Amino acid sequence: MSTVLDLVILVTSLGYVSFAPFTKVEESFNLHATHDVLAYGVRSANLHKYDHFVFPGAVPRTFIGSVVLAWMTQFCLRVGSWFGIFSDKFDVQVLLRMVLASMNAVGLCMLRRAVSRRFGRPTGVMFVLLSITQFHLPFWMGRTLPNMFALIPANVALYLLIDRAPNSTRPSQSSVHWAIALLTFATVVFRSELLLLVGPLALQAILRYTSLYSVVKTGLIAGSLSVALTVVVDSYFWQHWPLWPELYGVYFNVVQGKSSDWGVSPFHAYLSSYLPRLLLSSLPLSLFGLLTDSRIRSLLTPYLAFVFLISGLAHKEWRFVIYVVPAFNIAAARGAAWLTSRRKGSLFGRLAFLAVAALLAGNCAVTFLLARSSFANYPGGSALNAFNQLFASEETVHVHISNLAAQTGASLFLHTRAPPLLTFLSGNGTQPTAAWVYDKTENLSVDALTHAKDVTHLIAEAAALSPTDAKGWVPVAVVDGFDGWRMNKPRDVLRVLQEEGLAEGLRALGGFLEMVRAEKLVILKRR
Repeated sequence: MSTVLDLVILVTSLGYVSFAPFTKVEESFNLHATHDVLAYGVRSANLHKYDHFVFPGAVPRTFIGSVVLAWMTQFCLRVGSWFGIFSDKFDVQVLLRMVLASMNAVGLCMLRRAVSRRFGRPTGVMFVLLSITQFHLPFWMGRTLPNMFALIPANVALYLLIDRAPNSTRPSQSSVHWAIALLTFATVVFRSELLLLVGPLALQAILRYTSLYSVVKTGLIAGSLSVALTVVVDSYFWQHWPLWPELYGVYFNVVQGKSSDWGVSPFHAYLSSYLPRLLLSSLPLSLFGLLTDSRIRSLLTPYLAFVFLISGLAHKEWRFVIYVVPAFNIAAARGAAWLTSRRKGSLFGRLAFLAVAALLAGNCAVTFLLARSSFANYPGGSALNAFNQLFASEETVHVHISNLAAQTGASLFLHTRAPPLLTFLSGNGTQPTAAWVYDKTENLSVDALTHAKDVTHLIAEAAALSPTDAKGWVPVAVVDGFDGWRMNKPRDVLRVLQEEGLAEGLRALGGFLEMVRAEKLVILKRR
């Protein structure tokens, strides 16, 4: 049973990678950094070829996660090359995302085992059911956001704090120290907002588990080693000494207030908007866990403090609080286990069981809708993948990729006909010898591209393409994408059930909410 539950977590995360293999612009730094480490290696002579010197982004990011991910992916590539599994660079993108998803899945599996030990097997089962029926955590933990790299040590730290016997009153001091050290490392290297979690956790540790001296000593040692690691590694890759990316990010976003340029939200936004979307039914169920088990109250205290503290920052995004989701799921699993353990002979017991089942079903329904819309929300990846197949027989190609396409999936791994060609794939004999040009130059109009005679193809935005602009081009294919949901006039479901059977009745019910797709990109060839 234990192995089956772990496999369910792993398969769910890998399934999302398979069904949505493309990426968005916010994932591009780590994705392209991993690409460059795989393609060029880490020797200083090749660093000038790296993508981050062309598209540096608003603030520098650490290479540590990308280097580790590249090395782990490289091992899988070498093994896979023996069997001819990987045929082009896009396969490598899917593989590295599966490696990252697996790393995060292992963290959740560790948590699941600790939850079963601490709170009992029913709570462990509920933890799995709640986690896999949510959308954001399983969908995003295979995506190369810095937050998903930070989530790995954050989950291991949580595991260390709860992996103990049910009647244990406190974790061991070594577990507390390692948890603080891991969160300090994640704060220094990956995501500085985790400092707002380290603070409350350290305070709780001082008051209940260990001494002030031990906490300060642990923080100083872990922090110093982490700073040394990130400064050495990232100064090398960015060719700028000294560089501590997360400190630069804090200065840029907090001290200079630049994060507000991406929008501001009210203080209550995490509690009123982001957490309900992240947690779904885990939010109300976690309240039962808080009320019925003092161990849950102790567990959630630093995470609630983290949400309160980070709410003080004007710019808010769901990914800034993704680290609290596993902790809330533990609380929710405890609450669900308590409700389903009520005596089924009583009215309350039956209602409690039905309520938990209904909440899980609600999770599934919401996640199904979110997943469907997300799968259709990467037109750039779909367009460039289709382009590579449509013109596979052509030798000379110079394609301009529009901004929308570049932001919605047209990653370097889809530059399958351009150098660098990954050496791990050469044994398959399927890599092309001709080099195409994939051009992502920004702010070029279709008219300007028409006059640029070296450009042979366009992947243009459908909304910005006028009949006049398209005169010099032949449309080859149109790529659509998610454009919202539409509520249709409900049909008489009962009548359809009676007259046409169950299948048609379910189809009529499903047709009440319809996903709208619209033309997003057009693939054009010069006349």
